[in-house]
Amino acid sequence: MKIYENSEILSFLDINPANKGHTLVVTKKHYETLLDIPDSEFIMLAKSVKRIAEAITKGMNVDGFNLLMNNKKISGQEVPHAHFHVIPRFENDGIEIKWQFRKYNNGEMNSLLEKIRKYI
Repeated sequence: MKIYENSEILSFLDINPANKGHTLVVTKKHYETLLDIPDSEFIMLAKSVKRIAEAITKGMNVDGFNLLMNNKKISGQEVPHAHFHVIPRFENDGIEIKWQFRKYNNGEMNSLLEKIRKYI
């Protein structure tokens, strides 16, 4: 069920929703991950994601929402086409997203920081 469409973007209800109103927002051009999307098209995608999230929030009177994007199979990407999930959230909806927190070893943060900064 299509929610929104323009020349570059399509959004539709997920057929296997995490919660009612769970919506996918995709680029019409094929890009596998976020890193493959040209900046100019990502800006349009981001604006569309925000527009859809706002419509879901107002239209469904939700308490909040999750915005998710999986990139590559290791992160849970099942369909190799870049897309965002907008998942409406309600009080006591039973959905839990839990992170397994990890600690850095002594000096490890500085080492990683330098590795990442080289590519900024």
